[in-house]
Amino acid sequence: MPPEDTTDPAADPQNALKAQEQRRLAQETRDERKMWAFLAYFLFGIHFIAFVMIYAVRHAK
Repeated sequence: MPPEDTTDPAADPQNALKAQEQRRLAQETRDERKMWAFLAYFLFGIHFIAFVMIYAVRHAK
């Protein structure tokens, strides 16, 4: 059975760079998901307001 790798991943510069890149990509993915969610809410709100305004104009006396 091979010995387990007990080295510190931060001690190896290559592993540290890979870990940093993975964290950056994970953060970028979260930020992108948030951006799309905010855009969806914004567009929904704009359309909802437009429909309410259309209803108000059509039903005005």
